Amino acid sequence: MAGWLKALAYGAGGVAVAGLAALVALQERLVYVPVLPGLARAYPITPARLRLAYEDVWLRAADGVRLHSWFIRHSPTCRGPTILFFQENAGNIAHRLEFVRLMMQRLQCNVFMLSYRGYGESEGYPSQKGITYDAQAALDHLAQRKDIDTSCIVIFGRSLGGAVGAVLAKNNPDKVAALILENTFTSILDMAGIMLPFLRWFIGGSTSKGPKLLNCVVRSPWSTLDIVGEVKQPILFLSGLQDELVPPSHMKMLYDKAVEHNRNCRFVDFPSGMHMDTWMSGGDRYWRAIQLFLDQYAPEVQSRDASFKSEIAEDDEAGG
Repeated sequence: MAGWLKALAYGAGGVAVAGLAALVALQERLVYVPVLPGLARAYPITPARLRLAYEDVWLRAADGVRLHSWFIRHSPTCRGPTILFFQENAGNIAHRLEFVRLMMQRLQCNVFMLSYRGYGESEGYPSQKGITYDAQAALDHLAQRKDIDTSCIVIFGRSLGGAVGAVLAKNNPDKVAALILENTFTSILDMAGIMLPFLRWFIGGSTSKGPKLLNCVVRSPWSTLDIVGEVKQPILFLSGLQDELVPPSHMKMLYDKAVEHNRNCRFVDFPSGMHMDTWMSGGDRYWRAIQLFLDQYAPEVQSRDASFKSEIAEDDEAGG
């Protein structure tokens, strides 16, 4: 009997080790979901379907990966902010077009939508290091454009996109005017313990009390809680209190961390907001919160807009 129990213990241990090894080896496939189940990787629609004026922009990341993106212009004379939008994990940028259409309508802004590597028409395979390169390539492109106000580039990131945006804002205090985070997690390490509870014994972020034995092998930790405290730009936190994926407590922890070093932070919660629909369930209050934030931290946008329109009018008169 003792021999049998010993063999069983060894067998169970072997299965556990093999399972953990598989998790480590396949972790990117667990973290990133470029294709929604049952759907093709290709874009189901383009901005043209929603009558949005856009251009395809192809970029090269620092490591040479070719990336696809859309620059969607509000209007030829728009001198409002340009929102650099980083999407949630699953699917591609085309699945966010209805949100972007409404954003442009309500905020009078341009929007730049980046396909992370391995998503949509972008090449490569997703990883934290790679996506950080991708985000930097997108920002560098915007900073060099002559047809936007490069002093008013605002990052908007939802969920995974918030983690991406926080890193980019931290690394580029001179290029990013403000940061908006919606339903973003404290870290992938903390989320691993939520999605796969048994991992709490092996992996954990700053909120975990576990032994964290495998933290060193996690290639995409996305430790937003550590990053957000170093962001110097104004930050708006938008939290859906019915978020079924990322516990709303994560957003509150991010805010609490940020305000320790940054007085220009605002936190707005939405009682009925879920992970993906806060922008819908929040209604007018959602958009007002963003507009007030932009008005406060980019108040000169309207005056620049008026000045720009005046210049256009003068040029037309001179030419006509």
